[in-house]
Amino acid sequence: MALKANLAANFVGQGWRVLMALAFVPLYIRYLGIEAYGLIGVFAVLQAWLGLLDMGMRPTLVREMARFTGGAHDARTIWDLLRSVEVLTIAIATLVAIGVWAASGWLASNWVQSESIPTATVAQAFALMGWVTALQFLESIYSSSIAGLQRQVVQNAVASGVATLRGLGAVAVLAWASPTITAFFLWQGLVSVVAVLAYAAVVYRVLPPSPVRAEFSVIALKGIGRYAGGMVGITLLSLLLTQVDKLLLSRLLPLEQFAYYALAGVVAAGLGALCAPIPAAFYPRFTQLVSEAPDRETLPAIYHLAAQLVTILMGAAAVILIVFGDRVLWIWTQDRILTANVAPLLAVIALGTLLNGLMWIPYYLQLAHGWTSLTIKVNIAAVAVLIPAILWAVPAYGAIGAAWAWVALNVGYVLFNIHFMHRRLLPTEKWRWYFQDVGIPLAAALSTASVLKWLMPANNGVVGEMGVLLLSSGAVLLMAGLSANRVRYEIREHTWVRGRLANRMRK
Repeated sequence: MALKANLAANFVGQGWRVLMALAFVPLYIRYLGIEAYGLIGVFAVLQAWLGLLDMGMRPTLVREMARFTGGAHDARTIWDLLRSVEVLTIAIATLVAIGVWAASGWLASNWVQSESIPTATVAQAFALMGWVTALQFLESIYSSSIAGLQRQVVQNAVASGVATLRGLGAVAVLAWASPTITAFFLWQGLVSVVAVLAYAAVVYRVLPPSPVRAEFSVIALKGIGRYAGGMVGITLLSLLLTQVDKLLLSRLLPLEQFAYYALAGVVAAGLGALCAPIPAAFYPRFTQLVSEAPDRETLPAIYHLAAQLVTILMGAAAVILIVFGDRVLWIWTQDRILTANVAPLLAVIALGTLLNGLMWIPYYLQLAHGWTSLTIKVNIAAVAVLIPAILWAVPAYGAIGAAWAWVALNVGYVLFNIHFMHRRLLPTEKWRWYFQDVGIPLAAALSTASVLKWLMPANNGVVGEMGVLLLSSGAVLLMAGLSANRVRYEIREHTWVRGRLANRMRK
């Protein structure tokens, strides 16, 4: 029941946060301009790279809190671990804020290529980015703790409120106070302070009290050192693989062209945000099952269910963006020029993001077993190929070259990482993953979308195009879901149980 409640809460909460993240982007562009929106894209890149400095503590806290629920820790040891991570995070966050502030002038004049925004304004924006990122360091520590404790209903309630405050409040500030990038980041910093306090209050309330006062403990940090160290390596390599394109493009392209790429990335990132509730709910369950030494049927069954849910939801959404991306962008922005510049990038980036998302459940199963070395080795090989590919493709083909490099990278993941992962952890389940979990649902989604695009007329106006997208999305999702055997089984079993209960109540 806890897994189902967490999964439902994650979907509702994540769906709302995706809505808040995407709904206001056209208004940001309207008030700030496309070039200033490029700075928001740079902020996302900065957040991702500076997130490496948490030294693997966020995913480690999720794992250790989940192990606490499984009996691997007592109240004293988990509180000492939390206190130790808090102290370390505050120190790192302070250094991050000061470091970015000190480098803001250089970043404004030597990194981004702004044509209409004064260098002083760009520098000020960078300084504020550093402080917001530092606050979000603290925010993520407490949020990760709540997720690991499997109190994800509460986590999503707080996160949804924070997302609403960020998005809606930013639009209000831009519309009624100051339509500047400085005002935008000042508001983000204020909301981050509120978020830190809210998440911390939840953690302190949920964790059972320790018999003694929690203290900073080197021993507690050493206890998670090996796992956290592995996570640092994975995070670094993952950043190189998922963010190096944006990092290099922010330097190689004018800020306006980078903004188009960043906008396509924001929309495609919605795919990951849409499906993030699935690994967030299943990862603690994987960890608990591994800790309890489950039977040979339970873990594979839950693994395939989670993998199929990711394929159905992310696959259906990605196929819609690939096949109907121009219509989605036009309805969203009402800007034909913006749509023409972003749609080709969106189709390619969405394909790469889909392939990357298919790896989530296998990846989290590895983490549940404490096995980080495979991902590190595969990522090292991928980085050795990706960075030279981008440096060659972007000057030759522009942003679209970087997008195709992203696709090629993730094709390699699906071919190689999956093979080695299953060979060690689930040796009899690999081909079920390829065919039942991924291949059949994706084929059903793509064929349905292709037929619908051929049947549906174009240029129907806003209301008509929205109708086309809603109908197509529903049909693609339905066909993908019906083609997934494990999901069909769960629906059938749930329906059967509810039917039996209803009959008993009538008797």
